[in-house]
Amino acid sequence: MQTIAQAGSASSLSHSRAYLPREHGATAMLLTPIVAVGILARTFRWGELAVAVAAFAAIAAKDPAVLLIRQKFIWKRRSPESSAASLWLVGWSGLLIASVFVLFATWPVMNFVAMGAGIAVFGCLAITVNLKNRQRSTLFQIVSAAALTSTSLATCIAATGTVTAWCWWFWALSAMQASAGILVVHARLDARIALRKSAPLSRQFRLAAQTGVGVLLLASASAVFPRHKWIALALGLAAVGYAYDLIRQRDAISLQMPLKTVGLQALMLSSVYAVLVVTDLW
Repeated sequence: MQTIAQAGSASSLSHSRAYLPREHGATAMLLTPIVAVGILARTFRWGELAVAVAAFAAIAAKDPAVLLIRQKFIWKRRSPESSAASLWLVGWSGLLIASVFVLFATWPVMNFVAMGAGIAVFGCLAITVNLKNRQRSTLFQIVSAAALTSTSLATCIAATGTVTAWCWWFWALSAMQASAGILVVHARLDARIALRKSAPLSRQFRLAAQTGVGVLLLASASAVFPRHKWIALALGLAAVGYAYDLIRQRDAISLQMPLKTVGLQALMLSSVYAVLVVTDLW
């Protein structure tokens, strides 16, 4: 009887799962540029809110969509979570479609088509990569950083009707910092796995993260000459922060730090970075 009760409880939990974004770092990369560009644009239009809703709905819809596609084409059987996943997917899709209609009514047509095509291509890529369990591809992580931070471009279009020169710079700087941050987190995950399993450490992400830190340092030095001191400081601070984390990853005690704590530290660093970049571009 106890086993049956436990099974029923587990089934109930699986059916009542809330499909909200689980990747807090990715959600922050998506939403932070929206806030920052909204500040830099020095104006507010309802289209900016539509961008935020569309971005959140799109990232939230990914998990139920992947589950249902796996059920259809890979598992060939119905998952206990499929009913809940279907309901959440319909809900998030409804919010996304409503937001898209708002943007279609307020954006220039060519900007709408270009942004829509880019989002569609990345969405298909993300689902394909998830289905093939290739999420750990270094190139995909970098592309993801650029795609997630492109909400800065969408917000700028919503606020000003076009992508301004300063927004292109903001996007590039945001994508650069986000890429390095993602690679550092994956390097930590590899180190944790190696420590737990007493296995050889994979250096794929560590080498990529070290390269990312080097790019941030070079960009920081380059930004000094055009007298963009706040951007130089932001890039330098991010580079130092990520380099320090890579050093900490050599310590077994540091590797046992809860991932939630690591995520909060990374979020704080990226928030300070965004504030400094906004200060320079203001």
